[in-house]
Amino acid sequence: MEITLHTRMEDFGQMVDGITVKLDTEAPDLQPADFRCTHCYDDLGAVRPISGVKTVAKQGNTLELATDPFLLRCDFSVQCVSTALPLTITKENADRITLFHEELFRPVVENGVRYRLYEPECTEPRPLILFLHGGGGSGEDNLLQLTDTLGAIKLAERLPDLYVLAPQAPSGGLSMEEMFAKMRAKGDPYKVEIGADPDNDRNDRGWNRAYLGRVCDVIRRMIAQGKVDPRRVYAIGMSMGGFGTIKAVSSAPELFTACVPICPSMNGESYPILENFPDVPAYIATAYIDHQVARHAYLLRAVQKLWEKGRRDIRFTLFTPEELAAYGIGLTPGLSARDLYMENHNSWIPVLHNEYGILDWMLSHRKN
Repeated sequence: MEITLHTRMEDFGQMVDGITVKLDTEAPDLQPADFRCTHCYDDLGAVRPISGVKTVAKQGNTLELATDPFLLRCDFSVQCVSTALPLTITKENADRITLFHEELFRPVVENGVRYRLYEPECTEPRPLILFLHGGGGSGEDNLLQLTDTLGAIKLAERLPDLYVLAPQAPSGGLSMEEMFAKMRAKGDPYKVEIGADPDNDRNDRGWNRAYLGRVCDVIRRMIAQGKVDPRRVYAIGMSMGGFGTIKAVSSAPELFTACVPICPSMNGESYPILENFPDVPAYIATAYIDHQVARHAYLLRAVQKLWEKGRRDIRFTLFTPEELAAYGIGLTPGLSARDLYMENHNSWIPVLHNEYGILDWMLSHRKN
C-alpha cells in the first residue's frame, strides 16, 4: 500500500486537500460516508473540523479522496470505517507528501546557501523579491522555507513575472527551543538593550550576517548575469525574517530598492539598526499587539525617530483586531491573552494579500 497526501499553501499554512491510496489489490467501492475525519481542522486555532471526505473516486487499485483543506500540522487521522478496507491515514504513515506549485521553485545550493528560486519566463532582466522566512523555516532540507508559512509560493502565484528567491536560514544544529534557551542564557531575547551581544555567530540558527552576505552575493551574481534588473530588487520577510530583512538591507543598502519587514523581532540588535535605517524605502507592518508584547511600541518609536529625520519613505501599519479578524486571525474561541498574541503574529497574511496595497507600494519603487 502507498499513501500520498496532496497539500497546498494557504493562509494558515500547509493544508491537505486530497489523499491518494494505492493498494496492492483491486480497490473496493467506497463512499464518503465510509471515512471518518478526526482532528482535521481548517482554522488558524485548529478547533473547527472540516465536514469530512467529499468524494471518493476509484480507478483500479487506486482510491482518490477529496476533502476540504485541513491543517497538515495537526495530528489528524482519516479512518475508513468500512470492513472492506481496514485503514487509518495519518501524517506518520503517509509515504509521500506533495506540495502544489513546489515545482515552480528550483532547489539550489550555492556557496553554502540553500535556496529555492522561482524563475519567470523572460528574455530581459526582471525584478526580484528576496523572501526571508520566519524561525520555523530554518534547516537544511531546502524545503521548509516554502512550507513553514504562507510566503514564497504565494508571491510567485501573485507575481509570476518576477523572480522570487527563497533562501533557507541554517539551523546551526539547534531546534527553535534550543536556540531560545541559548538566547535566554544571555538575557531576555525580546528586550531592547542597546549594545547587547548580537546573535550573529556563524553557527547561530537563523539569519546571521555572514549567511545574509552570501545570500546577497547570489543576487549580485544574477544581476551580473543580466537576469535581474538592478533597479528593482526587493526584500520581504516575517518575524525572524522581518528582522532578517532589516539586517540584510542594512548590510547591503546599495542592493535593495524597497523592503517590507513584517512583525520583525525587536531586540538590542534590531532596534538600533531600524532607528538608523539606511536610505531604502521600508513599509513595516505588524499587529496591534503581538506575541512579543512590546514589538509594536519599539517599532513605532524607531519609526518616529526616522520620521523626525525627515524620512518620508518609511511607512508603518498596525493591523487592528477587526482587520485581522477579516483574515481569520484572533477568532479562535476561548483564547487566553498569550494565545491571542500568538494568533496575531500571523499579520503576514493580510500583507501577502496586499492589504493597504503594501505589495504594490513596494513594487512601485525603482532606482534611478
